[in-house]
Amino acid sequence: MMDTADLSTLLETLCPMFVMVDSAGEIVNAGPTVQKLRPDEPMKGRAFLDIFELVRPRTVTTIPALLSLAGGKVHLRFHDEPRTALKGLIAPLPDGDGAIINLSFGISILDAVRDYALTSADFSGTDLAIELLYLVEAKSAAMEASRSLNLRLQGAMLAAEEQAVTDMLTGLKNRRAMDMVLGHLISSGSAFALMHLDLDFFKSVNDRLGHAAGDFVLQQAARIMEEETRNDDTVARIGGDEFVIIFKGLVDEGVLSDIAVRLINRLRQPMMFQGAPCQISASVGTALSTQFKTPDAAELLNAADQALYEAKRQGRSRHCLYSALVEAGFRTASSQ
Repeated sequence: MMDTADLSTLLETLCPMFVMVDSAGEIVNAGPTVQKLRPDEPMKGRAFLDIFELVRPRTVTTIPALLSLAGGKVHLRFHDEPRTALKGLIAPLPDGDGAIINLSFGISILDAVRDYALTSADFSGTDLAIELLYLVEAKSAAMEASRSLNLRLQGAMLAAEEQAVTDMLTGLKNRRAMDMVLGHLISSGSAFALMHLDLDFFKSVNDRLGHAAGDFVLQQAARIMEEETRNDDTVARIGGDEFVIIFKGLVDEGVLSDIAVRLINRLRQPMMFQGAPCQISASVGTALSTQFKTPDAAELLNAADQALYEAKRQGRSRHCLYSALVEAGFRTASSQ
């Protein structure tokens, strides 16, 4: 007949969550997985009811009552934290001197795996918990892959949306972005100024030094415009060497003229490209939304454009306000 030691060795392989108790309720041996739940408190030699609290059946409160449940099931939990819930199946020893209680986690297995860092090695090879763990791991891997894919898709969408409103050469906003900003400001009734800036002598840089030099000049001009404007302002490249700056909430013509003069002065400074100077200047025209009873994007752009060409007509490298044209008797076709 198999002795207790041999039986314990066999149970450790087949039922790593067993607890063997004698007739007095003292733990004779405990499976490796059960002991792993309380690694700092050896269970062997301790009273079963000092470690575990019987929950159901409610009538079972003593060791004799527990041992009488041959083939019966019990629900129990640890006295201390974490108070993991367990299920147990009672199997009396053949000599009647105690019983083997085979434990399982039941529906609390996922919490147990998390709380105790359990792996498949902690369960019997035929335990359905192993397959559940594999399913959980597969689900977790699938969810992580799905989250990663979603993040990549969101990143790609954001990048595509950003590219759709960005001038790729200069990093400024493009014409589409300018239209969106104008539409928002007009619909919200916000006051703003629209400055149209054109680079003078840009074509001669392209013709003399090539398109690489022209691209360099555009990038440097974009940097200067960003440095001379606020974070709330919108700087957009709307054509080859044409730019629009929208100043939200700024309609003071004196301040706008000062900004235009700073831009002109900085842009007329030679830009060195591969040792060769690139000499340009800028002509600027500015219109205010407050100059129109019902501002319209096309009307404002036309007004700033007319002011720009008046600046060019006067000799370039100048700034002209649309209000000066109005005072001189000029009207855009849409405002007549």
